[in-house]
Formats: sequence, C-alpha cells, structure tokens
Amino acid sequence: MADTAGVAGRTIVVGGAGGTAGREVCAALTAAGAHVVAVTSRADALEEIVAAETHALDLGDASAVASFATDLRERRGGIDGFIHLVGGWRPGVSDDDWQWLEHRVLTTLRVTSRELRDDLGASDAGRLAIVSSASVAAPRWGMANYVAVKAAAETWVQAIANGWRVTTKPAAAVTFVVRALDDEGVIDALAQSVVALWDLPADELNGVVARLDDAE
Repeated sequence: MADTAGVAGRTIVVGGAGGTAGREVCAALTAAGAHVVAVTSRADALEEIVAAETHALDLGDASAVASFATDLRERRGGIDGFIHLVGGWRPGVSDDDWQWLEHRVLTTLRVTSRELRDDLGASDAGRLAIVSSASVAAPRWGMANYVAVKAAAETWVQAIANGWRVTTKPAAAVTFVVRALDDEGVIDALAQSVVALWDLPADELNGVVARLDDAE
C-alpha cells in the first residue's frame, strides 16, 4: 500500500477511545474502512465505541501494553497508526494533581508509543498523533501542572518525529493543538484530520504541529 493510499484496511490503535473525542475519531476511522482497535481504561464505555475491536486497558501499564501489542501483532501482522487521546484536566500545582495528569497525559503516551514505535516505522504509512493544548504557548501558574505535562508530551512526539526523519521511514508523528475539545466543531475537525493522515505523504506530515481551531 502506498504512503498516500488512505486509511482503509489499516490497523489503527486509538487510545482514550471512551471519551467524546475518542468515540468520534473511532467512528470516523471505521467509516473510512480502517480496522480500529479502540482502547479505554473505562470498561463501562466499551459498548458506546464503534470499532472493529475494543479493549479495556491502562495504557500506562507497560506490561499490559506489551501483552496487548504482542497479541495484536500476531492477529493483524502489522500496526499502522496510534492515535493518543488519553487526557484529562486538573488545574493548579499540587503533587496529587501532577501525578494524576502525568500518568494520563504523558505516561500512557510514552509507554504505548515506545512499544508501538517500531511497528509504525515498519508500516508503509505509519502515523502517530496526539492532541495538545494551546495553553502550552501561553502557560499560566494556575494550570502549571497541566501545561507542563502537555509540553512534555509534545516534546516526546517531536523526538519520535526526528527519529523517523533521520531513518527516512515513511512514518509521521503529528501534534494537533486545540484551545478546548468542547469548542464548537473541534472534535469533528479532529476526527476528519486523523482520517486524512493517511492521505498525505509522511514527509509533509512528520513533526507538524497543526492548530485545529481558531488561532485567535
């Protein structure tokens, strides 16, 4: 399959699939013909997700993620995408809130992308994407914990992008930036932008930070 052949038939893992954005992205990918592997930590949300398969899993648990990935490789033969939508919001600077945010926003990304990085690099069109916050560019003390972990997630994705760039693999790591996912039209724009990742060549996408809402 060519780098720009579209998402149909590709195996795409969506983390954070139980949230509103996750469900919309899974539905859009499924409608476009992808084999969507939806993952959420909330077992009670599985029935609401439109996907080829659903799994209740903590993507911050390295052992569980390794077992999940091994099973998926054996069944599917390859993995073409990882869309990280695990998130959450807590204001302030407390240690408890930091630990909660760090696990959800950063650890789940770090653990799962580390496990799937070689699979995505081996694909003829591997794609990884996260959603970050516009507040990273204008941090405030009242949300310092949140902005710090979002900035770290962006840096992690850029490290993956640079690694693929050096090896000239047809893979791309992308960061979508929003002010708020619940702003009008943003989730729909996200879902369509995720589907479109397989319509553009990797060298045009890799390392891109794309704003999905009104930049103002």
